[in-house]
Parts: sequence; C-alpha cells; structure tokens
Amino acid sequence: MASLILTDATFDDAIAKAAGPILVDFWAEWCGPCRAVAPILDEIATEHPELTIAKLNIDENPAVPTRLGIRSIPTMNVYSGGALVTTIVGAKSKRALLDDLAGVLSTG
Repeated sequence: MASLILTDATFDDAIAKAAGPILVDFWAEWCGPCRAVAPILDEIATEHPELTIAKLNIDENPAVPTRLGIRSIPTMNVYSGGALVTTIVGAKSKRALLDDLAGVLSTG
C-alpha cells in the first residue's frame, strides 16, 4: 500500500477528512532512522488497512512541523477524528510501534 504524501498545503485537510486513524510520519531524505522505519510502517499499513499512513517531508514542507513543534525526526503523530491522540518519537521496532498504536488499531 502506498503512503499518502502530505504537504504544508494538504496536511490540515487530510487530518480533518481521514476516515479512520491517520499516522503522519515526519521525515527527511537525509535521516537514516527515518529510512529504517519506513518499511516497518509499510508493513503495518498492509496489516492494518484501517490505519492510514501519511508522510510529510520536513525539508520540503517546514511550516507544519514548525507549527506543531516537531524538533526531531522521525516523529509520528497519530490523529483520530481530527485530533492528535499520540506522538511517537524515534525509530522503533515493529513490535514497539504496534504497542504504541494499540489504542487506535482494530484488534483482529
């Protein structure tokens, strides 16, 4: 499943209109840990179709991360119903990410 690519211009609309939980991965090309976590997020997206995975490149789109106070990457914000429900900072294993996402993922 391809990730949704967000920009400063599309971020607010995407969060507001998300049908279910949406995880926004704030990343940059030069960030090794960001590249390490990307395939794990792809796996989670495949296994949990109720979760939308979105990516926002902080170098190309600095306004949203600045507004949200994002100071390190990777940072993953999870929104549900348009509201921030959890923030995950740093590259983590798939198990750790799934544990962090347990509150928003369907069990089954």
